[in-house]
Amino acid sequence: MNPEVQQVASAEFPTRWGKFRIYGFRGHTEGRVDRRIEEAVALVMGDVKSVAPLVRIHSQCLTGDVFHSLRCDCRQQLELSLSMISEEGAGILIYEQQEGRGIGLMAKLQAYELQDAGLDTVEANERLGFKADQRDFTLPGEILKALGVTRVRLLSNNPDKVEALERSGVRVVERVPCEVTPSPHAEEYLRTKKEKLGHLFTPASVLYQTFAEREPCTTIQHLAAA
Repeated sequence: MNPEVQQVASAEFPTRWGKFRIYGFRGHTEGRVDRRIEEAVALVMGDVKSVAPLVRIHSQCLTGDVFHSLRCDCRQQLELSLSMISEEGAGILIYEQQEGRGIGLMAKLQAYELQDAGLDTVEANERLGFKADQRDFTLPGEILKALGVTRVRLLSNNPDKVEALERSGVRVVERVPCEVTPSPHAEEYLRTKKEKLGHLFTPASVLYQTFAEREPCTTIQHLAAA
């Protein structure tokens, strides 16, 4: 069921990437036994209605976005997204409270502990009783429509986000890769996202080339075909 979306705030928001307007949204979803509330913000720059704007849906990552953890590429993707929007002079970044692919901060730290013991990021989530990815990308589509945006160029490596927007009635006219140079600490994490979560990387990306250098020819061909 699509959430009931309410805009609760709007303010000027100057940043090092330029001037945005920040919007606060609250979504209410009726579940089988309860009413779930989800909150998110949208940073909007320039004219986002004349043509399909560049849009990034970013899940909250305290460890990466705030503390600059090298275990993931979240902060790098966040900063790349804001930089690309700034360069175009228009775009939207939606920041969702979906820490740890939706499992929450404390469970995410427990997953880190399991990864230190040898599990990958998907195995760790499943060991804790969660799905590989707990996120629901329904709210971003409703936020975009509330902002009057129904066609976007989506900045993402995750095909699930494309499908979620299309289901919500927002047309993705282009998927723009969101690729950064990975830290050595994040390579296995990103490999797992590629192999188990279906994330897409272009052959020109540093990450793709790193995988290709370390895998036998059969795996390289598999990556090229994905």
